[in-house]
Amino acid sequence: MTRSPATPLPPPKARRRLRETAALTQTQLADRVGVTPATVRAWESGRTTPRGRKREAYAKLLKTLAEEETVRAPEPGPEPKLEPAAKPQPQPQPQPETKPQPQPEPQPQPQSQPQPVAAPEPVALTPAQAFDALYAFSAPALVRQTFLLTGRREQARESVERAFQAAWEHWPEVARDRDPVGWVRATAYEYALSPWQRLRPRHRHPEPPPADPGDRTLLNTLLRLPPRHRRTLVLYDGVGLDLPETAAETEASTPATANRLLRAREAVAGRLPALADPQVLHRRLAELASNERLRAAEPPTVRRGGERRARLRTRAAIAFTVALIGTTALTVRTAPTHYEPPVSPGQAVRGVPQRVAPGALSDEELELRQKLRDQVQDGPQRLSPRLE
Repeated sequence: MTRSPATPLPPPKARRRLRETAALTQTQLADRVGVTPATVRAWESGRTTPRGRKREAYAKLLKTLAEEETVRAPEPGPEPKLEPAAKPQPQPQPQPETKPQPQPEPQPQPQSQPQPVAAPEPVALTPAQAFDALYAFSAPALVRQTFLLTGRREQARESVERAFQAAWEHWPEVARDRDPVGWVRATAYEYALSPWQRLRPRHRHPEPPPADPGDRTLLNTLLRLPPRHRRTLVLYDGVGLDLPETAAETEASTPATANRLLRAREAVAGRLPALADPQVLHRRLAELASNERLRAAEPPTVRRGGERRARLRTRAAIAFTVALIGTTALTVRTAPTHYEPPVSPGQAVRGVPQRVAPGALSDEELELRQKLRDQVQDGPQRLSPRLE
């Protein structure tokens, strides 16, 4: 059984041009295809390629838009004025004594030709301007998404700022990335879900929950999910990524990501049956993130904070290196140059009487000492032993 050839897709730029020519928004086109606006945005940017039935529906819709664009011909501009063709003039009859008058040459009328409009030259942005544009475009949404992962407003804001500071530190790499927003989002999620966050003092003090009871119940349900399941649910049903993109960002296989998504949806539907529909869940997640007043810092503040943090790390590394060099030099200076065997500890020897202090002299010893003293006082004679 042979499969029918797939309908060809135009390039990503042509897809966006056809949608804009038909005066359709990404949300309207997503509703007609049956996907989320984020998926349409990814298709038009070239980050992902549609597959399966969604691809056929998207290709047929683009083909229809292209045909409608062909039917809608642009209004004709002013046609160039052409000189009328010379009509045959009747032969003049000769008149007596009349000289022919010189006819003025016809002046050619200027033809109005459409002037080609030069395309505007792309403006080269400095790295700081490009970073500020990326931050202003994606930071507010990333703060709201990170709030769904942590349930803490300050932690979500700090995670996004740290992620952008890391992006500014590796800006050449991020600027060449196919999806710089995805790079920053992955870094922010990793920082927000780090287990070291539980050891921080402010983590012990809970923040005020959302005012709406429904939002509060949904947020508590999300926070009860395991971090991996929560991240998968937010990326797929909140952000709108497809399954391969979600698997790539969470560094997991596609089957494992699908399993996490199903388990997360079952847990949410178990507590909130009204959110069993993925479309309703997507809408509620967007409402929960939008109801919170979360503001991101200004781009220059984030850039200066990242530069200051980089300087502090550099100084700390230099100080540690200097301390290590000084310790090594001191060790080399004071270390012994030869081997000295250690002194073995003392051991008790049996059979030898212990040393004792001398006590008082006996009578015989006192008499002997007196005798010796008396004999020596008379002269230098030496005592010689003799028998008695």
